[in-house]
Amino acid sequence: MKQELRELAVRLLDQHRIMTIATNRADGWPQATVVGYANEGLTLYCFISRLSQKYSNIGRDNRVSIAIARDVLIPEEIKGLSLAGKAEQVEQESDFDRVCELFMRRHPEHASLPRPNASVVAMLRITPKIVSVLDYSRGLGHSDLMTVSPEDVHSTESRSNWLDWNT
Repeated sequence: MKQELRELAVRLLDQHRIMTIATNRADGWPQATVVGYANEGLTLYCFISRLSQKYSNIGRDNRVSIAIARDVLIPEEIKGLSLAGKAEQVEQESDFDRVCELFMRRHPEHASLPRPNASVVAMLRITPKIVSVLDYSRGLGHSDLMTVSPEDVHSTESRSNWLDWNT
């Protein structure tokens, strides 16, 4: 079950290119922003301006939350994920180059734009700690929660669907 859930989470990440990233503002309020991303397995990468509120927020508190899904007309078709993780800047030039290539393959429409300048734009690596996989085909509101490390899924927990809450 653990490996199947991890594979489903990676498939969902592979199927999307846009995520909402939430950071913690200095005043305690959360801030959510939409950004493009690329992933290697469960690890996410995105670019953010070094002048942005997100950058300041992450500099103070590197805990982030991510949400990824697509719009559907039939509730039972909802599939997506949310995760809690830690964001860190990619500092090594070789990693920056490799992930730039990964990002450009994922977002070919950016190929005509100048390559991100690392002095202006930070590349973030987001390493998940907790992942919640939504699959409403298994019941409205159904999610499977897993705690993860880069190497393994440590534990899982299924959450019942909304219809069960009324009984």
